[in-house]
Amino acid sequence: MKYIDQLGRELELLNTPRRIVSLVPSQTELLVALGLQDAIVGVTKFCVHPSNLRKEKTIVGGTKKVNYKKIKKLNPDIILCNKEENTKDIVETLQNEYTVHVSDIFSIKDALSMIQQYGEIFKKENKANVLISKIESEQKSFIQSLANSSSKRVAYFIWKDPWIAVGRNTFIDHLLEINNFENVFKDKDRYPEIADEEIKSLDLILLSSEPYPFSKKHIAEIQKINTDAKVVLVDGEFFSWYGSRLIDAFSYFKSLHESI
Repeated sequence: MKYIDQLGRELELLNTPRRIVSLVPSQTELLVALGLQDAIVGVTKFCVHPSNLRKEKTIVGGTKKVNYKKIKKLNPDIILCNKEENTKDIVETLQNEYTVHVSDIFSIKDALSMIQQYGEIFKKENKANVLISKIESEQKSFIQSLANSSSKRVAYFIWKDPWIAVGRNTFIDHLLEINNFENVFKDKDRYPEIADEEIKSLDLILLSSEPYPFSKKHIAEIQKINTDAKVVLVDGEFFSWYGSRLIDAFSYFKSLHESI
């Protein structure tokens, strides 16, 4: 069978892949949700869900740097990557020896398309369709719950030293929009560095739990710069993981709105 991944690359698979290396944490979790845990042979050190997986599988590195020798020993049928999570060098090196599928996610629609294609590739169509239906249902219910709410201007931070926020053309920005949040930095490219002077003008600031592990002490740091801003810690996985975690993301968003 031939497939076209989300970068428009053609993949040819003679058989259903039985040995999978996943280099993307959210996609690893998705594989487990599709009933493919036994087929996973390699993961990254950041593949933290489910929590026991890293003890059962070979850790082949991180998302930006992998151990090619370990991957070779695993003899994978397919390697799953993502354009943003993994480097171009990793993809180009691996595709010389293996079948490599690359996802490219900017929206819920993209995420659902990836889930559907995984269902086709791994012959898990029924489970994929169930996941898609649940996500669509949860999203519809959430959007309806926001029908009478007013838009809030927010800044979503993912890093400090320097302060880095989320800009346009990102999956997080898309989810902010679904939340009826107006991204203050939507006019800036993807992940802009933000100066203290810009922070002083913000009203509502969301500090993500990943990739930088923001905690309560960082709320105080922000408020030293801007004493008037409301600063809220948020679960970054629900804003950036685009696999099966989306099923629970919308109930989390409802709770978030209730707390703000």
